[in-house]
Formats: sequence, structure tokens, C-alpha cells
Amino acid sequence: MSRGFVKEEDQEEAPVIPPRAALPAGATNYVTPFGYEALEKEQHHLEKERTELPKDNETEKRRAQAVIDGKLKLLAERRASARIIYPNQQPEDEVRFGAKLKLKNHTNGSLQEFQIVGVDEANVKNQKIAFVAPIAKAVTGLKVGDKTDFKLGNETRTLEILEITY
Repeated sequence: MSRGFVKEEDQEEAPVIPPRAALPAGATNYVTPFGYEALEKEQHHLEKERTELPKDNETEKRRAQAVIDGKLKLLAERRASARIIYPNQQPEDEVRFGAKLKLKNHTNGSLQEFQIVGVDEANVKNQKIAFVAPIAKAVTGLKVGDKTDFKLGNETRTLEILEITY
């Protein structure tokens, strides 16, 4: 049958579901307890939002519900694969998942502070970087006083671990 004889509302396009933060194929989905709690809160928020959809426009309700259902599906997959790592159970003298670091960039003399967290929890504005970020990989396993060369494009920076806390 020709599409010309189909009702307009039956020609809806599938909604675009925004992807979650990238987790490389095969990588374990490490999360901090705080990060896992944030995933649970997000699920409750989406479930509440789903129950409060406006009922006056069936087409809009159906579209909004499809988006929420898609987000819930992606969230459920992420939660199911989560492996909670408790920062207070990490070796205190070594950079591991959950560590809060203070680094010195010997190339330009600047100081950096950040925490290594899960991909869903990462937020540069809050000084939280994902464990899969190149700088996190470069410093993992180091101890206070250790230095490493970190390549950033054509530039190589020498980083020194000044402080590690959990």
C-alpha cells in the first residue's frame, strides 16, 4: 500500500534517545557508591516523570513515553553492569579508582585536582574525570612523588603526584 493512504499520525518517526556517557567495549562499568546512588535517583526521576505525562494529547504522550522508556532501558543496562568500587577500600598510597588527586604539571608549573570516577559520574566542572580518560589511565598505579609523561596531542607533560586521598 502506498504511504499516501496512511494517516499522518501513523507516520511518526522514532524518537531520538540521547546516548549515555561512552564506556569502551569490554570495559567494566566501575562506579563509586555515590555514582550508583545517582543512577538510582535518575531511574526514580524518570519513572515519576513517566507517570506524570500529560494525558490531553495522546500523540505527544506516546512520543514522550517512548523517549522515557528508551532512557530507562539504557539506564537499566548501565545499572545492571555496574560494579561498585568503594574508595575507602583502595590502597591509600596508590592512585586507583575513586582517588582524589593533586598533581603538579612540571611542564607549565600548574596544579590540578580531580577525582577518578565512573563514566556516568564524570563532570569536569566538578573536578571528576572518568577512569577511562587518558589522564586517569596515565596516573593509575602511581604513588605520591611518582612522575609520568603524559602525551596530549603533540605536547608531552610531566605530571607528578603530590597527594592522594580517598
